[in-house]
Amino acid sequence: MYERLKVAAEVHRRSLNSEIIVCLEIMLMPTRISPGERLERTRQLRAGLNPKKFQACDIAIMKRQGRP
Repeated sequence: MYERLKVAAEVHRRSLNSEIIVCLEIMLMPTRISPGERLERTRQLRAGLNPKKFQACDIAIMKRQGRP
């Protein structure tokens, strides 16, 4: 892992310490997406669902109950 970090640091012209910090930030910091992008992802997910299996009222009930 050290060698991979060292190569990445050289490629990105950073110190080894800076490369580690950037890697940690990328992995641990949540990425922000716009409300429009979130809505589009939701629409794509819903479009892929079988409407006979997942009715809107059933989804609403499950959301109110929370996840197991």
